[in-house]
Amino acid sequence: MNEYSEHTLPNGIRLAHRQVTHTKIVHCGIMLDIGSRDEKPHQVGLAHFWEHMAFKGTKKRKSYHIINKLEVVGGELNAYTTKEKICFYASVLDNHFDKAIDILSDITFHSIFPERQIEKERGVILEEMSMYLDSPEDSIQDELDSVIFPNHTLGNNILGTKETIQSFTQTDLKNFVQENLNTDKIIVSVVGNISFKKAIRLVEKHLKDIPAINNESIRTKPSDYKSQSLSLEKPINQAHVALGIPSYSLHNKNRFAYFTLIHLLGGSGMNSRLNASLREKHGLVYGIDANYTAFTDSGYTSIFYATEPKNLKKANQLVFKEINQLKTKSLGSLQLKNLKEQLMGQLAMSDESNQSFMLMMAKSLLDLNKVNTLEEVFSKIKIIEASDLRDLALEALPQQDFSNLTYMATY
Repeated sequence: MNEYSEHTLPNGIRLAHRQVTHTKIVHCGIMLDIGSRDEKPHQVGLAHFWEHMAFKGTKKRKSYHIINKLEVVGGELNAYTTKEKICFYASVLDNHFDKAIDILSDITFHSIFPERQIEKERGVILEEMSMYLDSPEDSIQDELDSVIFPNHTLGNNILGTKETIQSFTQTDLKNFVQENLNTDKIIVSVVGNISFKKAIRLVEKHLKDIPAINNESIRTKPSDYKSQSLSLEKPINQAHVALGIPSYSLHNKNRFAYFTLIHLLGGSGMNSRLNASLREKHGLVYGIDANYTAFTDSGYTSIFYATEPKNLKKANQLVFKEINQLKTKSLGSLQLKNLKEQLMGQLAMSDESNQSFMLMMAKSLLDLNKVNTLEEVFSKIKIIEASDLRDLALEALPQQDFSNLTYMATY
């Protein structure tokens, strides 16, 4: 999270740039503050459908030419959709940066959504949906969203439903883009051995003629959560469990301390409390993790694991035993120091991925209007006290407020 530079085009689109001199690769992307939560009931899955269709033809390129433009020079072109963002991004040798920005701007702003390609892409997305449904590790995560955010767009599956996917038309896609596009909420993010001056020149070359558009989408904060316990039979061998509870938004002052708490509970380290208990001590799971997902106005905490059906009760008891210990027993000074060192080390390693930084920089500017340096993040972690973590566990992790979604094995 080193220093970065910003430049705003007359149409409101912002360029975020960080020069890295020790690489020949430049990573760049265009991120829009549009996601699946911005869909209307008849549009569920349309943001993701747009992401797919952006590659299928523009005013000056056919699908083959879009795919081939960067691949023939060893580059990569990709995209993704989340609840709150759509991003088109590329990685190329730095001498092909102009080509990358050209393609990214073309598919973002000039896609024509050819009707013949729409029919083909329906099948592709339906296959993607079937793939996720066949994977309990993936599908249970999506299904937990609907439990945590009932009757809210954050609870909708990003892929949509079979019914909506089969109904989308070219007009639906064009209308969704026109209704949601806002050039003040678009970031062009660039990380690589490209000077800021050159980045400005080439981004303006391809994006300065995009007209300013200022659609304001109104996002409603989720409000009607009630804990649930659901059990669904699936043709699987293990019982898959998802535990979830609403938590803090991106703008909450407790965000960094809470992230640290959840890292202690079930982060990526093998020494997390949950992994040490359920896998290393009791041998009940292959893997278990806890995640804190923060949105602009809400968030949630989730715990995922799979175990033999006969071990389900014991595993659940051990999960909440570890959560309750966070509430009743504060960390010692050495434990707290080691926790901070581990977290800061992992953050520093992730900072070394230029592509990850490029994507993080764009998202952070859209959500927070700033990008914290690594030192700023470290300073927030260093001031966390053991009592802060205990208090947050008491406040944010009441056992009675957790929802439990279980896929029960039928084999």
